[in-house]
Amino acid sequence: MQHDAKKLFAAMQRKYRAGIREAEQRGIIPYASDQGRWLESPFDGNSWWTGGFWPGLMWQFYAAGRDPVFREEARRTEALLTAEFRVFERLNHDVGFMYLLSCGADAKLTGDKQAEVDTLHAASLLMGRWNPAGYIRAWNHPSQAGYAIIDCMMNLSLLYHASRVTGDPRFAHVARQHADTTLRCFVREDGSVRHIVEFDPETGEMLREHGGQGWAEGSSWSRGQAWGLYGFTLAHRHGGEARDLAAAEKIAAHFMAHIRPDGLVDCDFCQPKSPERLDNIAGAIAASGFLSLAEATGKGVYREAAEKLVDGMAAHCFDETERYRGVLTRCTASYHDDAAGVHTNIVYGDYFLAEALAKLNGTDPGLWE
Repeated sequence: MQHDAKKLFAAMQRKYRAGIREAEQRGIIPYASDQGRWLESPFDGNSWWTGGFWPGLMWQFYAAGRDPVFREEARRTEALLTAEFRVFERLNHDVGFMYLLSCGADAKLTGDKQAEVDTLHAASLLMGRWNPAGYIRAWNHPSQAGYAIIDCMMNLSLLYHASRVTGDPRFAHVARQHADTTLRCFVREDGSVRHIVEFDPETGEMLREHGGQGWAEGSSWSRGQAWGLYGFTLAHRHGGEARDLAAAEKIAAHFMAHIRPDGLVDCDFCQPKSPERLDNIAGAIAASGFLSLAEATGKGVYREAAEKLVDGMAAHCFDETERYRGVLTRCTASYHDDAAGVHTNIVYGDYFLAEALAKLNGTDPGLWE
């Protein structure tokens, strides 16, 4: 690896420590940054699905050095997130992202009992989205009763966590069944994955796929590929099923074949050459996922892929100037701009970069476990 992971992680800590005061004074959970200022979530306030990544970053930094500044900032934003339980109607399947990296991390690193209760509350909400026809429903609009998305593979860790803590196997059973549906209906023969699949909510029959945040229907949205390879790796870690590991490796092979020579990744592996559209969020998620896959399989090729991605981001997109409060640039929320950000700094890209660096440094607290 060309770059020093410890120096990169320390640079992230310094920059985020300097940015905490602004977030606290404004009373926000930062979503992105530009022009030297934090930006709030573009939709749904603190119910927006990315709210857990800011406290998740704080817990990553806290785990590396036990600086109480990061712990207190994490807890400030956890209070904002748990207040969203009463809002309820805007929460969706992404309660895993929101609460496992915030309350779950707090419980894991400090033993806080209320944080564990809040984590289990979130797990119960996710269970409530289970359709016995075979999938976890993604979103709330009446027209989307049959929608499930690849991102949910990451949220399954919340269910496995709940079964382990409570001794109740129902949570893990639902996670297992959703993973099997995902394997059957999302993963294509070439190792690419669909972003959105629509099912008949009465029968569970797969009706169609939707292009979602990728370039087009049938294409290969890079962040979806990253969710898939990391999500199936986590499913294998939790459940030990060989089919999950095989799926992760199949998706990983597809992803590795599309890493650019400079170590960056396109927003969609099928996108046209112009305009250039990169997504370093996908690269950061994949880097962390590859490191977990390397641990699960003992194969060095996955660590090499992770290091190539981290080196690419460090060389070309690691910002230490005042333009951004965060560090990782050229992050893209959706190929077709949906107002959530194109080629900018987005906090959850920073989270996964920090997580990958923590794994390389040996400080990762295993927040998905």
